[in-house]
Amino acid sequence: MSSNLDGEGHNNLDSSPTSPRSNEIGDDGRMELNGTSRKDKAQQQEEEEDECEEDCVDEEDGIRDDTYTFRFDGNMDPLTFAEDDAFGVQPYQQFERLEHEYEALAEKKRKALATHHHRHCESPLKKSRKEEISAARMEEIMEAMNYGLRRKSRKAKKRGRHKGSKKKLSPEVTRKLGSATLHYAHGQYEEAISVLKEVVRIAPNLPDPYHTLGLIYNAIGDKKKSLNFYMLAAHLTPKDSSLWKLLVNWSIEQGNVGQARYCLSKAITADPEDTSLRFQRACLYLELGEYQKAAESYEQISRLCPENVEALKTATMLYQKCGMKDHSASILEEYLRDHPSEANLHLVELLARIHMENNAHTKALQHIEHAQKVCCGGKELPLYLITKAGICRMHLGDIETAETMFGVLQGANASGHPHLVSEVADSLMALEHYKSALKYYMILEGNGEANNGFVHLKIARCCLFSNERVKAIEYFYKALHALQNNIQARLTLASLLLEEDKEDEAISVLSPPKDIEPTLGPNSDKSKPWWLDGKIKLKLCQIYKAKGLTEAFVATIFPSVRESLFVETIQLKVKTRKRLPKRVLFERAKVLDDHQNDNVFHGFRPVASTSDLSKASRAKRLLQKKATAKEARKAAALAAGVDWKSDDSDDDSQRQGLREAPLPNLLKDEEHHHLIIDLCKALASLQRYWEAMEVINLTLKLASKTLPIEKEEELRSLGAQIAYNITDPTHGWDYARHIVNQHPYSFAAWNCYYKVISRLENRYSKHNKFLHGIRVKHKDSIPPIVISGHQLTMISQHQAAAREYLEAYKLMPDSPLINLCVGSALINLALGFRLHNKHQCLLQGLAFLYNNLQFCESSQEALFNIARACQHVGLITLATAYYEKVLAIRVKDYPIPKLPNENPDVKENLEPGYCDLRREAAFNLHLIYKKSGAFDLARQVLKDYCTL
Repeated sequence: MSSNLDGEGHNNLDSSPTSPRSNEIGDDGRMELNGTSRKDKAQQQEEEEDECEEDCVDEEDGIRDDTYTFRFDGNMDPLTFAEDDAFGVQPYQQFERLEHEYEALAEKKRKALATHHHRHCESPLKKSRKEEISAARMEEIMEAMNYGLRRKSRKAKKRGRHKGSKKKLSPEVTRKLGSATLHYAHGQYEEAISVLKEVVRIAPNLPDPYHTLGLIYNAIGDKKKSLNFYMLAAHLTPKDSSLWKLLVNWSIEQGNVGQARYCLSKAITADPEDTSLRFQRACLYLELGEYQKAAESYEQISRLCPENVEALKTATMLYQKCGMKDHSASILEEYLRDHPSEANLHLVELLARIHMENNAHTKALQHIEHAQKVCCGGKELPLYLITKAGICRMHLGDIETAETMFGVLQGANASGHPHLVSEVADSLMALEHYKSALKYYMILEGNGEANNGFVHLKIARCCLFSNERVKAIEYFYKALHALQNNIQARLTLASLLLEEDKEDEAISVLSPPKDIEPTLGPNSDKSKPWWLDGKIKLKLCQIYKAKGLTEAFVATIFPSVRESLFVETIQLKVKTRKRLPKRVLFERAKVLDDHQNDNVFHGFRPVASTSDLSKASRAKRLLQKKATAKEARKAAALAAGVDWKSDDSDDDSQRQGLREAPLPNLLKDEEHHHLIIDLCKALASLQRYWEAMEVINLTLKLASKTLPIEKEEELRSLGAQIAYNITDPTHGWDYARHIVNQHPYSFAAWNCYYKVISRLENRYSKHNKFLHGIRVKHKDSIPPIVISGHQLTMISQHQAAAREYLEAYKLMPDSPLINLCVGSALINLALGFRLHNKHQCLLQGLAFLYNNLQFCESSQEALFNIARACQHVGLITLATAYYEKVLAIRVKDYPIPKLPNENPDVKENLEPGYCDLRREAAFNLHLIYKKSGAFDLARQVLKDYCTL
């Protein structure tokens, strides 16, 4: 279906009758703008220069009119527009978009014509110069003279249609309208609708049938169709303000804010003198939260009605709310300049306040002094202006004059104007004149204005800054009595109490009250109690940690830390899904309206850039894909006999549904990093290993890039140490492996790693691969060789174990441990069945044990090892001698060595004497005596060393 335009009032989409431009249909069937009326191309070329000059003159005189007027195309059935809304688009949105496209196309055409006119307007000058040079002929001069006369005669002509050029209604249309009116008057609505539809098809741009159809459908009760027909009638008679006002009221009744705003704009255009419409639009903008547009509406009202000072005040305050303080000050200054005799002192106060907020105290003081001369005739100003002037002088350094001005706030004035006293006190406090500010705050307290606690809080802060700590604590308590949820005041009071060494009192200030009311559930609208605030918990846990109260420290902060980590984990998952919500896709897809083949938009090219068109195409495809997937899910659910529930929620609703973390930005603050490490250590000391491991896992997962390297290493080391205390050490194996990778030659790191591996019930396949890889990469690293030897010894492969130990012995021959391991492996190997030179192997093993004895300086442990080896191979005499040497030595208990980053304060639950081997030696010796038949000696040894 195509659209066309002509200049004769045919059924089309056209500009206003006075517009110098008309719309034409291009070769592609789309609507375009043309800057001239339809003429012959040759005639158009002849008159091009004349029209160029004429347009230039008309633009200077302000004759041009680009007002858009709605018209139907001749091939378009207007009834389909009122019957159905294409794709749920409301009629006002269709009209609104149509106007925007017209304005964009008109602006584009205007720019092109301006360039074209500018180029051709200069051509006569160039032509005249050429004629002078080439000695123009007489007829050319005459032609130029006639051209000037013709221009003069054409300039007086008015463009556009003449009065009375509109076509009169045909008798048939007049007769049908009369018949329809009679049917409507007699309540014969169906007959009236049928007749009016015929009139619409004959004269689609006549507003009367649409208006009557709106009346009929309103009488029937079909508000939707009634509104659509009224909308058509209003667009065909855009200057009929009564229709637009009716549509405004209907839109507000239906709660359609967008339509109400659109109709209000049209009504204001039709009746610009009606200020009530502008008030209504301003209120509508306020409801929508569009404060800048509301401010502009109130400013327009104030310009139309200068006596309406309240509108000017409202506009000023709204501009301030939008951050446009300079503009709010300029409109006030303009009003005061243009209406000096009608100036309102409250406007002067408002202007002074704006300048004071912008630190322009000199300008504020000048306006106040000017108001005193003009409005007060030199008399005394009101109190609120005197106060403002005093504050300005104080900021400008004239403190003595300011104090004199503030003297009016005494006695009855102070009790009658507490807000002025508070304003003066706040200004003094902002300028760090705490003692002067305290004087005025005390006036407020004496007048009973401190019941809400804010004055007490300000007094407390003044006392704090004046170094009066005792008085500050007193007033902080008074303030908290009224302002229990003031977090900052509570924290400041706790800090003051800690400085005064009142730790228990600070804890009571930060601890929840004993008589806590039961919560109303998760759906309660009440705000979060102050004792659940993250800052309160952080301060309280710091006090507990400083006092060494580990359990209280963990109970206070652990729930908040764990919840914060869980919330950030969920938010991280949501953020990774970068999907546009449906509302954004719908907005983008609006650019493409190729599917609207049966409404007034047909034939209009979308006014958008290439990138916007590409985005719109992708959005349309995504919406179609979503709709297809939704239908498929619905069909599958119905086929399975399950109730179908639509899932139209998008990512925005998911993000809004996420709960707020108790400790925001937990992993972005260095202080919090220390807190997490201290918490994990405290949990480990309380043997809450799984909870500590949970915190470590979440922290390393979330803060792998933001956490400092040293903190990350400390957490991994802590995770490895915790791993050998939990039932499944595989959770900490990765941490132990990471530490060993970072420090492949560190015995402490390998000790930690082996403690984790030794707790595994079965051989861990990843461990064997890792151990092999690190031995290939670091061939001179001794710990992995020794670990391999230990594992071979555990499965009784003593020959392979001896080979590993001897390889380690080559790298570190002076190590007591390696000598002990080699000796033990060789002795175990000598007891096997396959070895032929058993005695040589045994002697070599004992030699390594004696090396161990030498390196350990004949310690009790080294002697016990030789005695046990001799007993094992059957050298009973030597074993007895060495056991007796062990019994002769008494060893004191010493602490078991701790691994790096392991808490040294954690005590092992060991009985006294855990370092002394005399009981073990006595038991083995009694076995030897018993086997040899010396039962009395065996009994005596047990009695001396193994009796409690």
